[in-house]
Amino acid sequence: MTFHQEAIWAIAALATAGVIIQPFRVPEWVWAVIGAAALVLTGLIPLTMAETGLLKGGDVYLFLIGMMLLSETARANGLFDWIATWAVNHAAGSTAKLFTLVYLAGVVVTMFMSNDATAVVLTPAVFEAAKKAKADPLPLLFACALVANAASFVLPVSNPANLVLYDGALPALGSWIRSFALPSLLAIVTTYGVLRLMEQSHLRQDCISQVGTTPLTLGGKAAFVGIALTALLLVTVSAFDLPLGLPTALAGIGTALGVSTLARRSPIALMRDISWGVLPLVGGLFVLVAAVESAGVVGVLDHLLQHAANTDLVATAWGAGTLLAFISNIMNNLPAGLIASETVAQTHVSRLVVDNLLIGVDLGPNLSVTGSLATILWLQVIRREGEEIGFLQFLRVGAVAMPVALLTVLGARLLIG
Repeated sequence: MTFHQEAIWAIAALATAGVIIQPFRVPEWVWAVIGAAALVLTGLIPLTMAETGLLKGGDVYLFLIGMMLLSETARANGLFDWIATWAVNHAAGSTAKLFTLVYLAGVVVTMFMSNDATAVVLTPAVFEAAKKAKADPLPLLFACALVANAASFVLPVSNPANLVLYDGALPALGSWIRSFALPSLLAIVTTYGVLRLMEQSHLRQDCISQVGTTPLTLGGKAAFVGIALTALLLVTVSAFDLPLGLPTALAGIGTALGVSTLARRSPIALMRDISWGVLPLVGGLFVLVAAVESAGVVGVLDHLLQHAANTDLVATAWGAGTLLAFISNIMNNLPAGLIASETVAQTHVSRLVVDNLLIGVDLGPNLSVTGSLATILWLQVIRREGEEIGFLQFLRVGAVAMPVALLTVLGARLLIG
């Protein structure tokens, strides 16, 4: 490896570490941007390569913009608070039942609005509901975090990493469902079972059976309609094997403007509350990955993957998905997914291998808080609410829940063929 390649790797590694660890409490997007800028300013990569990397993420940016607008519109108009309060009142004083209802709400939100929406918007509503019900918030918060990844490959729209891994060329919806319906169901059920078993001592406690409810406002109802119509639109777009980014962005913009008008709220105030830092974060990661690719990593991985697939396809599919699941916790699943995407684009391996890689990059982050953008954002949200869950505390749960679910799901995908 030349000094030039070593320097690229060093900067990329430091920037990725900054994103995950956030030294000095500097936001994660700043580290990604600093790393990308350093690569260009030092001449390690040309400006044209950085521009190409940024433009490559176009569909992902549009998808995230639409989902953030939808999520914030729902939050600002009380839809998620209403859902959380509904869950408390239907739990009938049982923390275990409340846990199940929260988990199911997380499945629905993740399916149709992405895992980031579950982490960022549903989590604070659940925390508030736990306080109202005087229930232990810990198992409910873990439910939000783990279901956000476990349910993130039910549909193509359930996780931005899905767009990344397939490089925008997502399988048609029918093909997606044939591949992932059973694995997704097993991921959701297995994760629920393991988490409920591990948290059973907390779930035996009673909680308040009824809390004060506020009727859903006109804005909240309109937000629900907007989300439902968007979900229908995206399912239709997926069925025709078309890019999801632009339709999602247009649906998000239309819903935000329409609901703000009905609720007599300023759309500008709504936009100010969105965490726009996710866009430069993703853009910076795209540039970092483009630089790492130029250092030859994709060529090496391409050779290894092709050789392994030619030797034993089933073992390669199983091993690739498992390895990527654990690597996602070391370097975060977005850059890991980007590198995997470039590798399979050059290798042209079997769909079985690519699908197992997707399972690894989506489900693998349930091991630790460093695994995905959703879990990093979830950690930030609960810290703002005054709750602290450390790396080892999360790992205690993730070290059981993730491997059990991963091995079950990979096995199911291999049986489908």
